[in-house]
Amino acid sequence: MRTRVYAAHAADQPLAPFTIARRGIGARDVHVAIDFCGICHSDIHFARNEWGFTTYPCVPGHEIIGRVVATGPSVTRFKTGQRVGVGCFVSSCGRCGRCKSGHENYCENGVTMTYGSMEADGTTPTYGGYATQIVVDEHFVFTLPDGLDAAASAPLLCAGITTYTPLHEAGISAGARVAVMGLGGLGHMAVKLAASFGAEVSVLSRSADKEEDARRLGATDFVLTKNSGALDSLAGRYDAIVDTVSAHHDLTPELNWLKPAGTLMLVGASPEGLQFNPIPLLFGGRRIVGSLVGGVPDTQAMLDHCGKHSIVSDIEMVAPDQINMAYERTVKGDVKYRFVIDCTKI
Repeated sequence: MRTRVYAAHAADQPLAPFTIARRGIGARDVHVAIDFCGICHSDIHFARNEWGFTTYPCVPGHEIIGRVVATGPSVTRFKTGQRVGVGCFVSSCGRCGRCKSGHENYCENGVTMTYGSMEADGTTPTYGGYATQIVVDEHFVFTLPDGLDAAASAPLLCAGITTYTPLHEAGISAGARVAVMGLGGLGHMAVKLAASFGAEVSVLSRSADKEEDARRLGATDFVLTKNSGALDSLAGRYDAIVDTVSAHHDLTPELNWLKPAGTLMLVGASPEGLQFNPIPLLFGGRRIVGSLVGGVPDTQAMLDHCGKHSIVSDIEMVAPDQINMAYERTVKGDVKYRFVIDCTKI
């Protein structure tokens, strides 16, 4: 199927209108007309080949909300007209232990990402959601709960699940103390979700102007980290810390802020690596965990949780011809807190 998209053709060129071919609808496939797609910082890294493995042309986008327009004959879970979502991956082997346990995101044979991977034939690249339509195996399509704003739900498919999974796996519940480092696209979702679990949430930030937003989003405390002595009282305070920082930094202070057996959750990817002193890790029985989005069951559970608690992302809508502007503003941190593309205008 010929499909209108916005694509990058080189690392140093802006995204522009283009046409690709989507595969036809197979027996287990769902054909989705895309209404909205969020802009993730990963899209920018990939479009600009900052990770070094981009092939062109590339079509980014893995925070997709749309409507079912057709289904294959073996599809049982979806019907025409239904509002659905597609996230960061569109296939996995389905046979390995990770897949069978609902952790397809860690498929032992390599998960197929929504863009930048290869289809099952090994030669056709996957293209993402900056597009008018997409065809996806029904196992990797998600039901969007009624009542959630469709556009503002798009970032749940990446920013939402990225922060939901480690909080859920750590058993965060009422009475827990959670700190969130960085109030950006990931951080603002971490605040909302941790608060919805009943936690007492603190935001740690270098920007004083983010305090009002932090409290509006659900934080009960705000720590301006650049103030002299601001961190002295944090030792042993938190059950969990969600670290969204994507630049090089020392984890040692964060480990000291955790209670014994507390968990430091890394969801920001620093290309320069990280460092820490192992003493607070060893002597406090503390843990450092990483998390890459979530498997299919966790993603649907996250969406259902957000439906129950009326949680969506704070967004700014852009037209397709504003994507390159949105990229520049995202790099500068000039967005509260996620750009979403109106793909009906592509």
